[in-house]
Amino acid sequence: MPYIFLAIMVQKKKSAKKNKSAKKNKASTDKQILDEIIRVDHAGEYGATRIYDGQIAIFGKNSKIGKTIQHMADQEQEHIEKFNELIIEKRVRPTALLPLWNVAGFALGAGTALMGEKAAMACTVAVEKVIGEHYREQQELLEDDEKELRKTIAKFEKDELEHHDIGLEHDAEKAPGYKVMTKVIEIGCKTAIAISKKI
Repeated sequence: MPYIFLAIMVQKKKSAKKNKSAKKNKASTDKQILDEIIRVDHAGEYGATRIYDGQIAIFGKNSKIGKTIQHMADQEQEHIEKFNELIIEKRVRPTALLPLWNVAGFALGAGTALMGEKAAMACTVAVEKVIGEHYREQQELLEDDEKELRKTIAKFEKDELEHHDIGLEHDAEKAPGYKVMTKVIEIGCKTAIAISKKI
């Protein structure tokens, strides 16, 4: 009987050690990386809502193109609301540049809309291409402790790529100066991402 008791105690200790080492081996996302992901995504989604606000201000909600843009804007609103929650839940400082992205986003949306529907859609293609690629990269940075966030980002990536495709379906590539315009907007987006991660 004492032998059985001793054997059980030894087995329990082994199990406890195994569980401890399993927990140690389970990768967790670096806090700095997590903060940067949430900060930059919050800023990006905020900027996207402002771009669509600018476009809708020019085209109106009830025009044919306005309804298409409103569909995309509604999805972006869902994204920003989620990141508003995550900023609080994960205790992440938002970027100090939100006031700048507020003005720049609206100006980009309104400016491209004033150039016409195709230019507005070219803007969507450029922005969503960068954001889609960015979301794909982020999923690889998140470890198993952030499975839920990875799932959320994967869903949002799908939405962004849908917007990209909507832009192409609406003749974005026929916009005057399409290649130059999209390249400039892509560079602007990538710069905004790099800055918003840190500041």
